[in-house]
Amino acid sequence: MKKINYPILALIIANLIWGASFPILKLSLENIPPLSLAFIRFLIAAVILYPFVHRSTQYSDLKNKWLWVYALAGITVNILFFFLALQKTTALDSTIIASSGPVMILIGSGIFLREKVKKKAVIGTLFALAGVLLIIIQPILAREPNSQILGNLLMVMATLGSVVSTIAGRKFLTAKNAVGMTFWSCFIGMLTFLPFLFTEFFADPGWIARIDYRGIIGIVYASLLSTVVAYTAYDWALAKVSAYRTSVFTYIDPIASVALAIPLLGEKITLPFIAGTILVFGGVFIAERRVQYHPLHLLFKSGKI
Repeated sequence: MKKINYPILALIIANLIWGASFPILKLSLENIPPLSLAFIRFLIAAVILYPFVHRSTQYSDLKNKWLWVYALAGITVNILFFFLALQKTTALDSTIIASSGPVMILIGSGIFLREKVKKKAVIGTLFALAGVLLIIIQPILAREPNSQILGNLLMVMATLGSVVSTIAGRKFLTAKNAVGMTFWSCFIGMLTFLPFLFTEFFADPGWIARIDYRGIIGIVYASLLSTVVAYTAYDWALAKVSAYRTSVFTYIDPIASVALAIPLLGEKITLPFIAGTILVFGGVFIAERRVQYHPLHLLFKSGKI
């Protein structure tokens, strides 16, 4: 039997969870304020993680500047814009825009991590960004509400936050400190969303009493799966895998997202969406000479990844 590459398996699990989160959390946001959900999500995650790391984490860890960059970009910025975007755009648009992250990371890794960037990768990046631009403006082509354009732009900001976080994570994450750093990231994220919790509560104090199955599903899924399981698995894998190779697994996200968005939300695939998707993954093909939409070939690959 072939030996399983566990960091790759962790990335596959994390991205399947995150891919499914686009339609699931969009449904939940119909019933619960977005930033209150973000606060509850990271509060529960921090409480769950603390018993596993309380002996190994130190307050001196908070002096690590890369931890703060990682947490503020990957949690505060990414989740803030992610939730705001989901209120205004479709889960399908969101997941394809997020899939442009790897080509952004490719360029960022070359600049900040001194990873070699080839000319074809730059060309592929331009194709992918053209696809993202087409998806952003597709509401105009489809004569949809302009609020969807704003939602798409917010998702670009969320993706940029994720890109910065991944690059920062490579600066300090190790296999030994990954779980502890996940806890601190959740703790920092919880604190940054606390003011928004009060703002949304004072704007509509009755939302707590109106929570139904949609809000409960969002809280459970976001806290346990999207945060505790997915963030922990991702952080542990990021300590072992290069930044760009880690980001390749973002291409798994649309599989789970499309599978749920159409039956759960009734979303439709449009021609501009198809064209933009082709450009995004065409850019990936140019950059890598293959579309790693299903990067399962790495699951049983040994050696440097």
